[in-house]
Amino acid sequence: MMVYSLRCAEGHGFESWFKSSDAFEALRKGGHLACPQCGDARVEKALMAPAVSSATRQDVESKASEGAAEPMGGAGPVSLARPTTELERAIAALRRKVEANSDYVGPRFVQEARAMHLGEAPERAIHGEARPEEARQLAEEGVPILPLPFMPGRKTN
Repeated sequence: MMVYSLRCAEGHGFESWFKSSDAFEALRKGGHLACPQCGDARVEKALMAPAVSSATRQDVESKASEGAAEPMGGAGPVSLARPTTELERAIAALRRKVEANSDYVGPRFVQEARAMHLGEAPERAIHGEARPEEARQLAEEGVPILPLPFMPGRKTN
Protein backbone atom coordinates (compact mmCIF):
# COMPACT_ATOMS: atom_id res chain seq x y z
CA MET A 1 0.00 0.00 0.00
CA MET A 2 1.12 3.56 -0.65
CA VAL A 3 -0.19 6.97 0.30
CA TYR A 4 -0.36 9.79 -2.22
CA SER A 5 -0.82 13.49 -1.64
CA LEU A 6 -3.55 14.53 -4.06
CA ARG A 7 -5.00 17.81 -5.26
CA CYS A 8 -8.27 18.49 -7.08
CA ALA A 9 -8.67 21.06 -9.86
CA GLU A 10 -10.20 23.43 -7.28
CA GLY A 11 -6.93 23.36 -5.32
CA HIS A 12 -8.01 21.27 -2.32
CA GLY A 13 -5.28 18.96 -1.02
CA PHE A 14 -5.88 15.56 0.57
CA GLU A 15 -4.25 12.15 0.96
CA SER A 16 -5.41 8.66 0.03
CA TRP A 17 -4.06 5.10 0.11
CA PHE A 18 -3.68 2.94 -3.00
CA LYS A 19 -2.58 -0.63 -3.65
CA SER A 20 -0.16 0.56 -6.33
CA SER A 21 0.57 3.37 -8.77
CA ASP A 22 -1.36 1.43 -11.42
CA ALA A 23 -4.36 1.16 -9.07
CA PHE A 24 -4.30 4.94 -8.58
CA GLU A 25 -4.21 5.54 -12.34
CA ALA A 26 -7.03 3.07 -13.02
CA LEU A 27 -9.26 4.69 -10.40
CA ARG A 28 -8.41 8.21 -11.59
CA LYS A 29 -9.01 7.40 -15.27
CA GLY A 30 -12.26 5.61 -14.40
CA GLY A 31 -13.55 8.70 -12.56
CA HIS A 32 -13.66 6.83 -9.24
CA LEU A 33 -11.61 9.40 -7.31
CA ALA A 34 -13.12 12.59 -5.96
CA CYS A 35 -12.08 15.38 -3.65
CA PRO A 36 -13.57 14.78 -0.18
CA GLN A 37 -14.12 18.51 0.25
CA CYS A 38 -15.84 19.53 -3.00
CA GLY A 39 -16.45 16.27 -4.89
CA ASP A 40 -14.38 17.30 -7.93
CA ALA A 41 -13.27 14.19 -9.87
CA ARG A 42 -10.39 16.02 -11.58
CA VAL A 43 -7.75 14.67 -9.18
CA GLU A 44 -3.98 14.60 -9.72
CA LYS A 45 -0.97 13.64 -7.62
CA ALA A 46 0.55 16.58 -5.74
CA LEU A 47 4.19 17.06 -4.83
CA MET A 48 4.99 15.25 -1.64
CA ALA A 49 7.97 14.82 0.61
CA PRO A 50 8.86 11.34 1.79
CA ALA A 51 7.67 10.49 5.30
CA VAL A 52 10.83 10.15 7.37
CA SER A 53 10.51 9.46 11.05
CA SER A 54 13.30 9.97 13.53
CA ALA A 55 11.17 8.71 16.42
CA THR A 56 12.30 5.58 18.17
CA ARG A 57 9.90 2.71 18.79
CA GLN A 58 9.81 3.77 22.45
CA ASP A 59 8.72 7.33 21.44
CA VAL A 60 5.90 5.94 19.26
CA GLU A 61 4.74 3.55 22.00
CA SER A 62 4.83 6.39 24.55
CA LYS A 63 2.65 8.60 22.32
CA ALA A 64 0.24 5.71 21.73
CA SER A 65 -0.15 5.10 25.45
CA GLU A 66 -0.93 8.81 25.94
CA GLY A 67 -3.63 8.59 23.25
CA ALA A 68 -1.88 10.95 20.84
CA ALA A 69 -3.17 10.83 17.26
CA GLU A 70 -0.66 10.36 14.47
CA PRO A 71 -1.09 12.33 11.22
CA MET A 72 -1.80 10.46 7.99
CA GLY A 73 1.47 9.22 6.58
CA GLY A 74 2.85 8.78 10.13
CA ALA A 75 2.64 5.72 12.33
CA GLY A 76 -1.17 5.59 12.23
CA PRO A 77 -4.40 7.33 11.20
CA VAL A 78 -5.76 10.59 12.53
CA SER A 79 -8.24 10.10 15.36
CA LEU A 80 -11.71 11.41 14.52
CA ALA A 81 -12.55 11.23 18.23
CA ARG A 82 -10.65 14.51 18.69
CA PRO A 83 -10.64 16.30 15.30
CA THR A 84 -8.32 19.31 15.18
CA THR A 85 -8.67 20.65 11.64
CA GLU A 86 -11.71 21.81 9.68
CA LEU A 87 -11.40 18.80 7.36
CA GLU A 88 -11.19 16.37 10.30
CA ARG A 89 -14.29 17.99 11.85
CA ALA A 90 -16.16 17.66 8.54
CA ILE A 91 -15.18 13.99 8.22
CA ALA A 92 -16.17 13.33 11.85
CA ALA A 93 -19.57 14.96 11.18
CA LEU A 94 -20.01 12.87 8.03
CA ARG A 95 -19.16 9.73 9.99
CA ARG A 96 -21.75 10.57 12.67
CA LYS A 97 -24.39 11.20 9.99
CA VAL A 98 -23.63 7.99 8.08
CA GLU A 99 -23.61 5.87 11.25
CA ALA A 100 -26.87 7.44 12.50
CA ASN A 101 -28.73 7.05 9.20
CA SER A 102 -27.56 3.69 7.84
CA ASP A 103 -27.10 0.09 8.94
CA TYR A 104 -23.58 -1.23 9.45
CA VAL A 105 -23.42 -4.59 7.63
CA GLY A 106 -19.67 -5.11 8.04
CA PRO A 107 -18.12 -7.71 5.74
CA ARG A 108 -21.57 -8.55 4.29
CA PHE A 109 -21.59 -5.19 2.44
CA VAL A 110 -20.98 -6.66 -1.03
CA GLN A 111 -23.73 -9.27 -0.71
CA GLU A 112 -26.22 -6.79 0.81
CA ALA A 113 -25.55 -4.08 -1.81
CA ARG A 114 -25.82 -6.55 -4.69
CA ALA A 115 -29.07 -8.06 -3.33
CA MET A 116 -30.66 -4.61 -3.01
CA HIS A 117 -29.51 -3.66 -6.52
CA LEU A 118 -31.03 -6.85 -7.97
CA GLY A 119 -34.29 -6.33 -6.07
CA GLU A 120 -33.74 -9.42 -3.94
CA ALA A 121 -33.70 -7.41 -0.69
CA PRO A 122 -35.51 -4.25 0.37
CA GLU A 123 -33.52 -1.06 -0.25
CA ARG A 124 -32.06 0.71 2.74
CA ALA A 125 -29.01 2.80 3.54
CA ILE A 126 -26.05 0.59 4.49
CA HIS A 127 -22.33 0.93 5.08
CA GLY A 128 -19.73 -1.75 5.56
CA GLU A 129 -16.53 -3.19 4.19
CA ALA A 130 -15.42 -4.41 0.77
CA ARG A 131 -12.07 -5.29 -0.70
CA PRO A 132 -11.01 -3.00 -3.58
CA GLU A 133 -11.62 -5.73 -6.18
CA GLU A 134 -15.13 -6.36 -4.81
CA ALA A 135 -15.93 -2.64 -4.86
CA ARG A 136 -14.70 -2.42 -8.48
CA GLN A 137 -16.96 -5.34 -9.44
CA LEU A 138 -19.98 -3.68 -7.78
CA ALA A 139 -19.28 -0.44 -9.65
CA GLU A 140 -18.95 -2.33 -12.95
CA GLU A 141 -22.33 -3.97 -12.26
CA GLY A 142 -23.89 -0.53 -11.82
CA VAL A 143 -24.38 -0.84 -8.06
CA PRO A 144 -24.25 2.71 -6.63
CA ILE A 145 -21.45 2.68 -4.05
CA LEU A 146 -19.11 5.29 -2.63
CA PRO A 147 -15.97 4.83 -0.55
CA LEU A 148 -16.09 6.58 2.81
CA PRO A 149 -13.11 8.62 4.07
CA PHE A 150 -13.13 6.95 7.50
CA MET A 151 -13.09 3.57 9.19
CA PRO A 152 -16.37 2.38 10.72
CA GLY A 153 -16.59 3.19 14.43
CA ARG A 154 -16.68 -0.52 15.22
CA LYS A 155 -13.26 -0.96 13.56
CA THR A 156 -11.46 1.81 15.46
CA ASN A 157 -10.05 1.82 18.96
